[in-house]
Amino acid sequence: MADLSTLARPYAKAAFDYAFEHGVADAWEDFLFIASTVVNDKSFHDMLDNPAIAADQKVAALVDLYDTQVATAGDTPFKELLASTNAHKQEDTSYPSVSAALKNFVSQLAGQERLALLPEVYEHFRRHKTRAQKQVDAYVTSAYPLTESQRALFQKRLTDSLNATVVIHESVDPSLLAGATIKIGDKVVDDSMRGKLKQLKTQLTA
Repeated sequence: MADLSTLARPYAKAAFDYAFEHGVADAWEDFLFIASTVVNDKSFHDMLDNPAIAADQKVAALVDLYDTQVATAGDTPFKELLASTNAHKQEDTSYPSVSAALKNFVSQLAGQERLALLPEVYEHFRRHKTRAQKQVDAYVTSAYPLTESQRALFQKRLTDSLNATVVIHESVDPSLLAGATIKIGDKVVDDSMRGKLKQLKTQLTA
C-alpha cells in the first residue's frame, strides 16, 4: 500500500492549483495548517476512525472549529498558533471563513476516507506554494530574541543573497551565548559565539 505522503500528493496538487489560480493560496494554507494540527490530535484522530460518525459531520467539525477559532474577532489559541508559524505575512490579523470551494475539497477527502491525509496534504501544498512564489524558509536561532532592526537586517541580507522571498522562522537558544545560526535547507551558517569558541578550540588542539 502506498504511504500517506504518496497518497496525499495528488490531493495537494489539485488543491494548490485551484487556490493559486484563484488567488486564495494563503487562506487555504492557513486552513490546512490548522486542520492538520487538529487531525494530529489523538482525540480527533479517534473520531476519524469512528464509523458511527458520518463524513459530513467530520467535515463540519473541522470547518466550524476553524471559523469559530480562527476566522473570528479576538485572540484564540489557534489564531496565536497560526500567527506563530509566520507562513506568510498578513497585513492584519483577520482570516477569512472557510470558503465553499475549500469546504468542498475537505468533503471530497472525507467522502473517500482521506481526512487522515491532511497533515501530508498541508506539507505538499506548502512546498508547491514555496516553489510557485520562489519562497525560501530561513530558520534563525539566536541567543536572544531578535530586535526589529536585526530582523530587518537578516531579511534584507538573505533576500539579496538568495534572490527570493525569505520567510524567517525565529527561535531562541541561550546556549549560543551570542550571535545566531541560520539554517536554510540542509545548509547551516553558524555565526554564534558558541560556534566561534568551538572553532577556536579546534584550531588550538589541531
